[in-house]
Amino acid sequence: MSGGFLGSSRAEPPPPTCSRGSGRRRRARRFRRDGRFRGGPCRTRSLPVRLRAELSSPGPAVAAVGRFRRRIDPLGLDDAGRRGGSALPNRLIQWLFSLLTGALKHYVNCLDLVNKRLPYGLAQIGVCFHPVSDTEHKPDGVKRIGEKTEASLVWFTSARTANQWLDFWLRQRLLWWRKFAVSPSNFSSSDCQDEEGRKGNKLYYNFPWGKETIETLWNLGDRELLHMYPGDVSKLQGRDGRRNVVPSVLSISGDLDRGLLAYLYDSFQLTENSFTRKKNLHRKVLKLHPCLAPVKAAVDVGRGPTVELRQVSRGLFNELVENGISVWPGYLETGQSSMEHLYSKYDEMSILFTILITETTLENGLIHLRSRDTTMKEMMHISKVKDFLTKYISSAKKV
Repeated sequence: MSGGFLGSSRAEPPPPTCSRGSGRRRRARRFRRDGRFRGGPCRTRSLPVRLRAELSSPGPAVAAVGRFRRRIDPLGLDDAGRRGGSALPNRLIQWLFSLLTGALKHYVNCLDLVNKRLPYGLAQIGVCFHPVSDTEHKPDGVKRIGEKTEASLVWFTSARTANQWLDFWLRQRLLWWRKFAVSPSNFSSSDCQDEEGRKGNKLYYNFPWGKETIETLWNLGDRELLHMYPGDVSKLQGRDGRRNVVPSVLSISGDLDRGLLAYLYDSFQLTENSFTRKKNLHRKVLKLHPCLAPVKAAVDVGRGPTVELRQVSRGLFNELVENGISVWPGYLETGQSSMEHLYSKYDEMSILFTILITETTLENGLIHLRSRDTTMKEMMHISKVKDFLTKYISSAKKV
C-alpha cells in the first residue's frame, strides 16, 4: 500500500540491547534489593530502516516501518527539575516534540546503506509530547503538556525534485486516508506556510465541531541537516544522477490518535432498525473498513443442545484463528440474549459477520451467516466459511 503508515508492511527491528552489558548477572545488578531500579536507563538501540525509490519519477516507494521507543534522559530531567519553574516542561518539549530529530541523527549512517543514492526515507512511529492550549493562567509560565502517537516519514531528495516529491506524497497520503473512509469527502487538504516562509500542506478531517489537522507535510530544505551536522558538508552529500548534493528534507507526520478518532466518527452511523416498527429508534453501526475492523467475525450459538453446539463452535473458531482471521468467541457467553440484541451488539463492535451455529448445523452442517453492512442473512455450509471470509478480506485490501 503506497504511502501508507497504518497499513505499511513492517520490518521488525531486533530487540533493544543494553549498552551497559548483557546477561542475567549484569541485569540483576541494576536492581536494588528492594526491587527499585538503580542507575540510569538502559539505552535502546534500533536499527534504522530505509526506503528506496527510483530517481526518474516518483513511484510507489517500498516502505518499512521501524519502532522507535520513547526515550527520556533522567539526568536531563533531574537538572531541569532542580532549576524549577518552566524548565521541566520546556525540556520535555525540546526532547520529544517531534520524531524528526531522531531521523536526522540516522541520516549519515543510512546514506551509506543506500550507497549514497537519493532519494530515500526513514519511517518511524513513536510517542511525542506537545503543548496543550489552556485558558487558565499558570504561574511561572508553566505549560500543560499532552502526549500523542505520531507516524513520521522523513524523505531525503535533491532540491531539484523536492517539490515534485512533496506533491507525490500529498496525493498518496490523501488517497490513503480516503481509501478506508465511508465518507471520503470529509478528508481534505490545503496549502500552508510556516513563520520562516517554508511551504507545506495539511490534511484535515471535518469533525462535527470543525476541521482538525491529522497530517502535515513540509519541505524543510537543507537547513535542518546543515544545522544537525555543522562543519564538513561532504558527508551529507548524496548522489543525484552524476552530481553530489546536500538533499532537501521532506517531513510527513501524522497524528495517529486524531486519525483514529476521525475514522471512528466517519464509520459511526445511525440506520433504520429492521427489528422494530418504531421510526424513532435507530440501529447504531460502526462501519469500519474491513481492513481496519479489529474483529472480522463472531461465532455464536442458537437454541439447541448447548454442549454439542459449543463443540462445533469451538472447532470453527480454532479453524478461523489458525488461518489469521480474528474471531469473537460469542459462544462462550452464558447469558441469554435475543437475536436482536445479539446483532445490535456486534454491529456496535464493528464485527463484519455473525456466524450462528444452530441445531440445523448439527443435522446437515449449515450455518447462518449475517452481514453487518447489508443485514442480510444466508445459509452456508460450515466447511466454506473459512474460504469465504479469506476471500472477502483479501478483496477488501485490494480496493
